[in-house]
Amino acid sequence: MPTPPPLTVLLASPRGFCAGVDRAIQIVERAIEKYGAPVYVRHEIVHNRHVVERLRALGAVFVEELSEAPGDRPVVFSAHGVPKSVPAEARTRKMLYLDATCPLVSKVHVEAARHHDAGREIVLIGHAGHPEVVGTMGQLPEGAVTLIETVADAEAYAPADAANVAFVTQTTLSVDDTAEIVATLRRRFPEIAAPHKEDICYATTNRQEAVKTVAARAEVLLVLGSANSSNSVRLAEVGRRAGSRAHLIDDAAGLDFAWLEGARTVGVTAGASAPEVLVRGVIDRLAERFDVTVEEVDAARETVTFKLPRVLAG
Repeated sequence: MPTPPPLTVLLASPRGFCAGVDRAIQIVERAIEKYGAPVYVRHEIVHNRHVVERLRALGAVFVEELSEAPGDRPVVFSAHGVPKSVPAEARTRKMLYLDATCPLVSKVHVEAARHHDAGREIVLIGHAGHPEVVGTMGQLPEGAVTLIETVADAEAYAPADAANVAFVTQTTLSVDDTAEIVATLRRRFPEIAAPHKEDICYATTNRQEAVKTVAARAEVLLVLGSANSSNSVRLAEVGRRAGSRAHLIDDAAGLDFAWLEGARTVGVTAGASAPEVLVRGVIDRLAERFDVTVEEVDAARETVTFKLPRVLAG
């Protein structure tokens, strides 16, 4: 039997679950334990097919709108956050609801409200239609927030009072793309109010930095994550910019060995909503064809944890 060719796998670290995702998944699991099945979840708790299917098997029922959930069962709001109208509707219907919004998304909501109270016009840098953007814009009255997706949008933006503008951002954006948009806004509006601390979350930033390090050494980059996961899509984009042939796959079944033709080094990472078991599955699949050597590439250490809601703690 021929000897399998050697392949070095560079494992990006950090990768996979962030503290906000971990907390959101635990909230659904604990709610099912405490209240029994079914527990309803408004929108996918996090954007990962494997996570959603596992929770569905435990007794979670995923719905897009609160109106699809009965009033006598608990409902969980996803990690991406929801417009203010959603908890208001839940209270009107006297529903038991649990808010799994990531605390770093909640921080952006608070910032936007603070700017609005101060009378500023607010720009949100983000992607139209993403549930986090819908939730952030839904914190304030219609028209109070202008969405900017590109540098061209930032150039075209025309506020009523150029001296009274603020910006916030979606937490899962490309750090580099956002920096370009922010630079454009700062050039056009030197007095623009910025977040006290970067809105792009620590986990997004760390995972993108890790990918840059890995992609600089790997011909091919495999990103584990679902196509509707903003942070996972961004990781593949960052990898391509750093010079790697990057592919976003749901799991090992999505791996096409043709991508690895002539490759000696492959990078592997996972988006913030992708479980570690998927990474292990890809390494096992690579080992079927190659003599694999795994090297962990550490870009940052993460120690962040978020508390569960009091009703589920303990």
